[in-house]
Amino acid sequence: MTVEFGLALENFTPERKAPDMDAVTAYAATAEELGFTSVWAWDHLFLGARRPFPFLEALTTLTMVAARTSRIRLGTGVLVLPLREPAVLAKTTATIQLASGGRLVLGVAAGWYEREFDATAVPFRQRGQVFERNLDMLYRLWEQDDVTGDWDGRVLTHVRMLPLPLPRPQLLIGGYVDRVLRRVATRSDGWMTYFYTAQSIAGALGRIRGYAEEAGRDPDQLNVVAEVPLCIGSSYEEASRLSGQYVGEYFDVPAWSEATPESAVRGTPEQCAEQIAAYLDAGVKELVFCPYNYEIEQVRRLAAEVLPLVGKIRAGAA
Repeated sequence: MTVEFGLALENFTPERKAPDMDAVTAYAATAEELGFTSVWAWDHLFLGARRPFPFLEALTTLTMVAARTSRIRLGTGVLVLPLREPAVLAKTTATIQLASGGRLVLGVAAGWYEREFDATAVPFRQRGQVFERNLDMLYRLWEQDDVTGDWDGRVLTHVRMLPLPLPRPQLLIGGYVDRVLRRVATRSDGWMTYFYTAQSIAGALGRIRGYAEEAGRDPDQLNVVAEVPLCIGSSYEEASRLSGQYVGEYFDVPAWSEATPESAVRGTPEQCAEQIAAYLDAGVKELVFCPYNYEIEQVRRLAAEVLPLVGKIRAGAA
């Protein structure tokens, strides 16, 4: 199985900082130079009141990154799909796909931050239904040369959204409840997780595979992308302390899922490589790292000291 490694982009920060587009694009260019296969932008309109997070919009960020790179794939991890007007999103993402030479990967989810739904007049309690509607319109507009239909008053009459993005962007779905896992298995190209341990991924992936087989789909064709924190240090104890501080300052871990700071890949290069191998053994096909404080030195050490060990560990286990 081909295994790929990506990096999260710092397009959002704690309040004490401000995201810097020049820094984000330079970071992505370095990731490409070092051989990483993808970079991923986070998505929110605004997040937090007592504890706000400054954000650069995800698709704009990826457009800027596309202009500074030539090979690396461009992902959203994940876009809050119900907040986006679907016909506009279809055109925007098709344009990015065409302009980047087919590098866009659209990770999407239903969302959870109710204030963003209030601000965009999207009914929060119906976000699952809105997600399904928007997803259907995306697929139709991306793939069909003549689209007719009515989606909650969004009327398309022999619409031709040209040029079509061929191939269309790969579409991944994020989320953890059972109805979302069934949606992953039947309506997407794969599953994207956020701060899940290898054990949690393996358990949920078993359910996804079952749903895919019931629907007549080959589960082996589904991509599995996992975002995890990373901290390479002189010891497991030191790296655990630093990664805990980093996750606590930079990220929210939803109490209603199995996402946890314990998902962090951390420790010496050898210990990190062993933990990465465990994720791959659980079924992850692409591991996306959120390096400690987005330090470029962490990225360089990951490429030079950690990833070369992973293949040796898996080969030895086999």
